[in-house]
Amino acid sequence: MSFKNIILESDKGCAIITINRPPYNILNLETLLELNTALEKAKNDDSIFVILIRSAGDRAFCTGLDVRDHFPDRINDALNAFNKIFYTLKEIDKPTIAVVRGYALGGGCELAIGCDMIIASEDAKFGLPEINVGSMPPVAQVLLPRMIGRKRAFELILTGDMISAAEAERIGLINKVVPTEKLDETAKEFVEKLKGKSPLVLKIARRAIYEAMEEGFEAALRRVTEIYLNSLIKTEDAVEGLKAFMEKRKPNWRGR
Repeated sequence: MSFKNIILESDKGCAIITINRPPYNILNLETLLELNTALEKAKNDDSIFVILIRSAGDRAFCTGLDVRDHFPDRINDALNAFNKIFYTLKEIDKPTIAVVRGYALGGGCELAIGCDMIIASEDAKFGLPEINVGSMPPVAQVLLPRMIGRKRAFELILTGDMISAAEAERIGLINKVVPTEKLDETAKEFVEKLKGKSPLVLKIARRAIYEAMEEGFEAALRRVTEIYLNSLIKTEDAVEGLKAFMEKRKPNWRGR
């Protein structure tokens, strides 16, 4: 299958999905649709037992969704395609690992934390800067309190601050930080560990974790998405934040 914005490869039972839009690997609608197709293909391929998601280049894993797709006339399609990625990641019945180098911001950070595990290089940075442009990260609002606790989730989402890979590991956001030159090697080691397990048992154990830990995930994400579409994006401040970002100026918040 040919893709324009991603690369899908298979290596001895491991599907490797590479976002191929360097330097920042921004997710436009076309890329989101391709990611969904690749994930579905890996999900339905019985020869695949583990999935790696990574990005081309050394500057960023992904810096989020294309700002142009956030405006009211386009956000519905973009957000639906983005959310579908996380429904699939949850239901895929195969371990998923994000391999992060450089910036993982906004939707890129959400894509990483939507995977079962994260391996990051020492130069990786994680953040949810949506609040700075009058927006919010629906997926992170559902996942982060479950992962790192409510108070740290509030801090990351409401301040928009970036944190280092070391800090992300310390608070339990990611699994492992390694020197940049060892990132690929460590990812392969994780895959090899999983390769020695029963694919069926991995599937059942993974499903049990999700059912025990994330009951109500889809309903929660639907509700947060409703708030995004019906409340947030209809405000003047939300549109002003997007315009200011694109025009490289400070937003003029009006509180409406």
